[in-house]
Amino acid sequence: MTDDASSANTADDPARAPRPAEVAQPLTNPLAIAGSLVVGAAMGAAEVVPGFSGGTVALVFGIYERLIANIRQGARVLSLLIRGRWAPARRAVLVIEWPFVGALLAGMAVTIATLAGVLGELIDTEPMAMSAVFLGLVLGAAAVASTQFHRPRPRHGAVVVLAAAATFVGLGLTPGTVAAPGLPLLFAGVAVAACAWILPGVSGAFLLLVVGLYPATLAAVETRDVVALVVMVAGAVTGLAVFATALNWLLARAHDLVLAVMLGLMIGSARVLWPWPSNASMGDASLASPEAGTVPLVVALVAGAFAAVWIFGLIAGWVHRRRQTAGSGR
Repeated sequence: MTDDASSANTADDPARAPRPAEVAQPLTNPLAIAGSLVVGAAMGAAEVVPGFSGGTVALVFGIYERLIANIRQGARVLSLLIRGRWAPARRAVLVIEWPFVGALLAGMAVTIATLAGVLGELIDTEPMAMSAVFLGLVLGAAAVASTQFHRPRPRHGAVVVLAAAATFVGLGLTPGTVAAPGLPLLFAGVAVAACAWILPGVSGAFLLLVVGLYPATLAAVETRDVVALVVMVAGAVTGLAVFATALNWLLARAHDLVLAVMLGLMIGSARVLWPWPSNASMGDASLASPEAGTVPLVVALVAGAFAAVWIFGLIAGWVHRRRQTAGSGR
């Protein structure tokens, strides 16, 4: 079937969202499904640590287009259900590549459950060191994301500065970490953070940190709080379903402007990762003078984390270019 015919069928069938030609064939190979499980584990690890992005991992491993296609199909299911179109909704559910999606989710669940307890303990016992590491990760992610402009212009730099300044000032007015968030707040926070899951270079965990919900979500995973976990999953699904299509639309029409805004948000939000005072909980937006004896350690941790993300970004860019070159040569 040609691409034009496929597009025509998609337009005629309300149950099927548009799909790129390269992911038109279903994923049925057991080895490929096992590979998706491994990639899901890597994406889960990336999403637990602020500064890394599951979207970047998906891009490096060549599954980004397939991931977005299935998320958009999930959004189609939700849209049909809301409109009461039950028969097309049932067909739409079957279009989702469940072996692929299930393998990704299973891999993510394993690593998130494994890392949540470790990170939660380190955040409680070493807030200064963890803030420094996460600060380096986020700044490194921002540096990597800055290379993704298609046609950079001076106005994009101005947007970055304005968004960063507004975010920096706004965070100073927030209460910081929310120790015991209610379920509606947890739902909303995870819904917003889930959007970053599909954005290369933007970390969902960091967004949770910015809104003060990162410790609470780690605690829910670590303690196996079933109610909170169900609310978080519902929030993630809702966020992906609602924002995936809108985000794709915006990126397709104003990629560089959207990227500039996101970069400004990342840079300005780094305020919540200022390592001092060391006795404060991580995520506190208050600023204090550096403690002289701790400066060398903090600088080393920030620089090391920044370098790790920068190197990972270089590798990701190289792999992506190789894939594009190979694809254009077919």
